[in-house]
Amino acid sequence: MVQIFGTLKNFDVKTAQRWFQERRIPFQFVDLKEKEMSRGEFDSVVDAIAKQTGSRAAAVEELTDKKSKDYASIAYLDDSEKLDKLFENQLKLLRQPVCRNGRTAATVGLAQKTWEGWK
Repeated sequence: MVQIFGTLKNFDVKTAQRWFQERRIPFQFVDLKEKEMSRGEFDSVVDAIAKQTGSRAAAVEELTDKKSKDYASIAYLDDSEKLDKLFENQLKLLRQPVCRNGRTAATVGLAQKTWEGWK
């Protein structure tokens, strides 16, 4: 089953939910304000994004919301520290939505072309 991580106020999260609803693809919404990703979930998302980007460091960059007012707290850290800081501050620093299909597939942001293969 597809999981959508994000907040209800985020426009892209609402768009993702609508996209899956319109195609009758079952999904579970996880509100980051109520429950953040576990370390295992977070690591599987990073690994799945790393397969697409080529490295874990690039995956962390892809997952980081550079428009966040808290971005300065992570921008100049080295790669290993960025991963931990992103995990600790998912609500403030994670780009939304994060969509996860099982343990091996994940996207960040709106990625309808990828989601089409998740039926």
